[in-house]
Amino acid sequence: METAPLFVDLGKPKPTTRQIADLVRAGGVEALSEAVRRADAARYQEVRCRSALNRVKGMPFEWTLNPYRGCTHGCHYCYARRYHTQFELGSDDEVASIIFVKTNFVDVLRGELDKPSWTRQYVAVGTATDCYQPIEGHYRLTRRSLEALCQHRNPIGIITKGPMIVRDKDVLADMTARTDCSVYISVPTVDEDAWRQLEPGTAHPLQRLRAVRELVDAGVRAGVLMNPIVPGITSKRSVLERTIKAIADHGARFVGCSVMFLEGGTRDHFLRWLAQQYPQLVDGYTHLYARKYAASDYRKEVARVVAMLKLKYGLDERRQR
Repeated sequence: METAPLFVDLGKPKPTTRQIADLVRAGGVEALSEAVRRADAARYQEVRCRSALNRVKGMPFEWTLNPYRGCTHGCHYCYARRYHTQFELGSDDEVASIIFVKTNFVDVLRGELDKPSWTRQYVAVGTATDCYQPIEGHYRLTRRSLEALCQHRNPIGIITKGPMIVRDKDVLADMTARTDCSVYISVPTVDEDAWRQLEPGTAHPLQRLRAVRELVDAGVRAGVLMNPIVPGITSKRSVLERTIKAIADHGARFVGCSVMFLEGGTRDHFLRWLAQQYPQLVDGYTHLYARKYAASDYRKEVARVVAMLKLKYGLDERRQR
């Protein structure tokens, strides 16, 4: 008796992130034989996730959402570099060249949002990787996640360096009408030399600021995070002023900033990079970063200058309105 053929070829199930870590531990990066190399030279490994909403501690929010791990932006200061070590991968080049794509992410998220125990708590999107890095144009995991969150009227904040976010301004405008929704575009500096060196895979800072303008014009609460301010590279007053003026000129509803902090694999990577690109700053960094955060007096002085510049360009009044 003949059996009917399957209408759908289920194929081999995607590995979990834990299985990926075991593979790399045993055989190195080359063990990721199913990772697909794309035109940007990065390799993309599809994985299954067991959860989408991730509880965190010690942050201004309790829940995060990250449909990807790893990021082709390759920012040298990125605190998320250390997270790649959880997969037995290095915090240097592999952060930007090995990207994990959680293909079942949206289905898992919808299941979690549907649970009676979920009380629509604030969710921060894109905290451990950029949710609008270029591969989002192919998988659309971020957009479909936003649609699910909008349907459930769940308050969110999105952090990104990706101008691709303007593609989803319709969903964000809808969400703004239903619940609390804020977009934080990361633009640490508009200085082109610093941008090229510190953020090699990102869009031009002015392109990001144009995205802020387009979102604000669509009715979305969008502003800028000047995170991080990198001592000796983007911390000069003239550079800070040019950046804050550009932010104000593009209609940002708010601006925030913080000085770079260094820990774990990020610290090791950044200091190696600094020694190659800015060897004259190494001694200063040794004293400034005796611990995770820059010295308190330095951070207070930067905050004072930024507050003065925000007042000069009307950003404090704009935030109050």
